[in-house]
Amino acid sequence: MRASKGDHLIQHGRVVGQHDQESEVVEVLGPEGNPPYRVQFQDGHQAILSPGPDCQVKHKEEPQR
Repeated sequence: MRASKGDHLIQHGRVVGQHDQESEVVEVLGPEGNPPYRVQFQDGHQAILSPGPDCQVKHKEEPQR
């Protein structure tokens, strides 16, 4: 898994009733875009995250030319 600053990580709920969590990558701590990542959640708190198989990366959109 590779991500860049500004990408979003979506962590899917693993049990019935658990919602997906989305966070934004604010810093890549691993080499060449690899984990761990410092992420910021929608409520403003930050954490260091090493995503597992229940996560996906939503890459930021490339600027339109």
